[in-house]
Amino acid sequence: MALHPVRIRILGAVAGGRRTATDLAGLLPDVPQATLYRQIGTLAKAGLLEVVEERKVGGATERVYAVPEGGVTPTAEVLASASPEDHARYFTAFISSLLSEFSRYLAREHIDLVADGVGYQQLVLHLDDEEFIRFAQGFAELIRPLLAKEPGEDRTPRLLATILLPLTKG
Repeated sequence: MALHPVRIRILGAVAGGRRTATDLAGLLPDVPQATLYRQIGTLAKAGLLEVVEERKVGGATERVYAVPEGGVTPTAEVLASASPEDHARYFTAFISSLLSEFSRYLAREHIDLVADGVGYQQLVLHLDDEEFIRFAQGFAELIRPLLAKEPGEDRTPRLLATILLPLTKG
């Protein structure tokens, strides 16, 4: 899905900002307009772009697109019918959105990774299937009440991205 060259360029142009199709046409002048609109529609349908605003311009409605806040999450319907190649593309978009969020963080006037609680690491867990199921259930139980918290002046939005996959042995 996202590995299509025009889609990658669209995601790159939108990452970290908000863009209309007109904005994207100006940033990607070599992409035919029909192709651009088709690819924007494909990305939006897959959940890799979202409409964050609609406004009237003349007699038409202009949509403003952004990468979904908190990262890229394809819809369950899209994932259910995805091929391994599609999953590779979605994962690329997911990683691209993480890079975009981290780049936005690094571009701040003042950063303090420790005070801001920024971290990234890779861990290998050696679990049998039953242990993994208990881990996943425990993690879900830990996160569920935190997801219910509403934005507030005293709350800082924080991005938590998880990736779980079995490693190839040997």
